[in-house]
Amino acid sequence: MIPDIGAVFGEYTYLVSEVVFGTVAVGLLYRADALVQALRTIAVLYPIAYLWDWYTLHIGVFAIRLRTGVNLLGIPIEEHVFMVVVPAFVLGLHETLRD
Repeated sequence: MIPDIGAVFGEYTYLVSEVVFGTVAVGLLYRADALVQALRTIAVLYPIAYLWDWYTLHIGVFAIRLRTGVNLLGIPIEEHVFMVVVPAFVLGLHETLRD
């Protein structure tokens, strides 16, 4: 059975999960000495991800239940974090495996 961390963190569940995976991503990037390169890639991807996320949220593709309710530029703050964490994690794994 999968533990229900939503019962523990409530409205902060999504944010907490992003911080945990973000910490792992930064660790991987640091270990691979790829922080600067990853930041450059994330900066290029971010506007595209933002538009995609904004659009899909506004047309109702998905809803996020366990979030803080804080929005920034029309989308949940957690989604902004997500758009940084996911590519950072992928790049961190890629660079770690490449070493």
